[in-house]
Amino acid sequence: MGIEEIKGIYVALITPFAYDQGPIDFQALDEHINRLIDTGVHGLVPGGSTGEFTALTTEERKELLEAVVKSAKGRVGIMAGIGDLSTAKTIELAKHAAQTGADSLMVAPPFYDAPNLEELKGHLSDIHKASGLPIVYYNIPSATGVSLTPSELASLSEVGVRHLKDTSGNAPALTDMIFNDAISSKVTVFNGWDTLTFYGLAAGAKGSVWGATNIVPELSMQLWDAVAVRGDLKEGREIWMKIFPICKLLESGNYAASVKTAMELRGWKTGGIRKPFIMSKSDGRAKLAAALKGAGVSVEE
Repeated sequence: MGIEEIKGIYVALITPFAYDQGPIDFQALDEHINRLIDTGVHGLVPGGSTGEFTALTTEERKELLEAVVKSAKGRVGIMAGIGDLSTAKTIELAKHAAQTGADSLMVAPPFYDAPNLEELKGHLSDIHKASGLPIVYYNIPSATGVSLTPSELASLSEVGVRHLKDTSGNAPALTDMIFNDAISSKVTVFNGWDTLTFYGLAAGAKGSVWGATNIVPELSMQLWDAVAVRGDLKEGREIWMKIFPICKLLESGNYAASVKTAMELRGWKTGGIRKPFIMSKSDGRAKLAAALKGAGVSVEE
């Protein structure tokens, strides 16, 4: 299915494993994708930070995307996470994504030696030309070391960037990009920082790439409907009061580990997280369980 407009709640998808440090569990992945689609999510983002892309081999990343496209069956948008350390490796993944059926590419810049703006534009331009797909620039300075101003981010539209996942945590910069027509007319802004989700939607972001939706898809879609669709901020605040404590905990440690721990508390199989990281320990697990209960979510302890 061709996605005419990328908007709404896109899930920063986990990568489930068959067992601790084992291969990808494609059955668990299919079950989770159908669970998410049944609750009404607008799209899936495999191969991102929440999906532990740095712990996957190139072949696993390709197999993961193929499985996601197969499970989605054209029902929602697919934004393929393809960030890598070199242009050649990223192009390989970009071409594969285009051939597999992704609608867009989420590209984090190389994250060991940070490229300057000229180098970044060359990198993104080559990816866009090789794939023909619109690029969603993954703005996450804390992980990549690449920090751009709103006007510099808007200039990426010159090289195929049509959308932005903003995981800077910088609310004033996010506001500037949403409200400034000179920027928003070039790049569509998505919020990508969990604890700013309510703010971002209320400010007018076109959507959110959101890892917490793996855990509370029902509440995520209720928030989208209340704030982005109906403009009911009172109801939105009531829903956000349930979700915010969960998001705050997710940002307090290893994000992917916390997401998977919370999913396990709901009784949903994840297979754990790959080393060197570990699942949340007893104290963190207990806090997540309390936050889920506070949100009205049943927990298996």
